[in-house]
Amino acid sequence: MFIKIHEAYRNIVAVADSDLIGKTFEEGIKQIEVRESFFKGDQKTKEELLEIMQNFNAEDATFNIVGNKSIETALEAGIIEEHGVMKIDNVPIALGLF
Repeated sequence: MFIKIHEAYRNIVAVADSDLIGKTFEEGIKQIEVRESFFKGDQKTKEELLEIMQNFNAEDATFNIVGNKSIETALEAGIIEEHGVMKIDNVPIALGLF
């Protein structure tokens, strides 16, 4: 999985499954482009991501999470809940401030 931190007024934490980088998913009027420039930062293990996500959640960051492994990790970290996950073309996504 990849994680990239975008520093702004409120940090934006972008997390995506490695195999989704560079792909676009569409379903009806919904679309997401998993751009390298936004999502491809440092490659991390699940354990490393758990710690990073929990730390940024405590700092009131915004999260953009795409992919089965990334969503599963975010759920385990306690930063999102199942009802906050949507799917586009069968790819789970959670966007926003949690």
